[in-house]
Amino acid sequence: MSTVILFNKPYGVLSQFTPEAGHPALDTFGFPAGVYAAGRLDHDSEGALLLTDNGKLIKKLLDPEFAHPRTYLAQVDGDITEDAIRKLSAGVTIKGYHTRPCKAEIVPEPQWLWPRNPPVRFRASIPTSWVQMTLTEGKNRQVRHMTAAVGFPTLRLIRVKVGDISLGNLQPGEWRPVTEPILG
Repeated sequence: MSTVILFNKPYGVLSQFTPEAGHPALDTFGFPAGVYAAGRLDHDSEGALLLTDNGKLIKKLLDPEFAHPRTYLAQVDGDITEDAIRKLSAGVTIKGYHTRPCKAEIVPEPQWLWPRNPPVRFRASIPTSWVQMTLTEGKNRQVRHMTAAVGFPTLRLIRVKVGDISLGNLQPGEWRPVTEPILG
């Protein structure tokens, strides 16, 4: 029987078990022996990260052929426009690569959202807004590159769902065993 864990990765933590460059890593959260991150979130991103001891599952989760959805909330610099959302939805060119179409929509700031430590910078003269994006590919820093490509740089990025597995009420640093199916 495989072990699969959903972890709410805090800001600043690496998606690996070895600390590096002053960043804490997964080794401090009390995971069972033998699990590894199935994918990654950059140290400056937060939210849903799956860990498992099942190598075949990791391979399947990382293989673009399976195109499993990942849903993100991005706080962006400025009042994002419907035109920018249309462009994101159709896919944009980043670093010479045209991203797959995705689902993108403007959403209100979530009421359940925990404060980030350190806080996102605040500038009274420049508003921020929130975008929810569901992607089926995972290029390096893709959401950040996509929002910047349409003129709205990402200030805060939280993965809230991997496939059908949602963070729910897990707080940063908390984890739980996954009992629901992982890939549909």
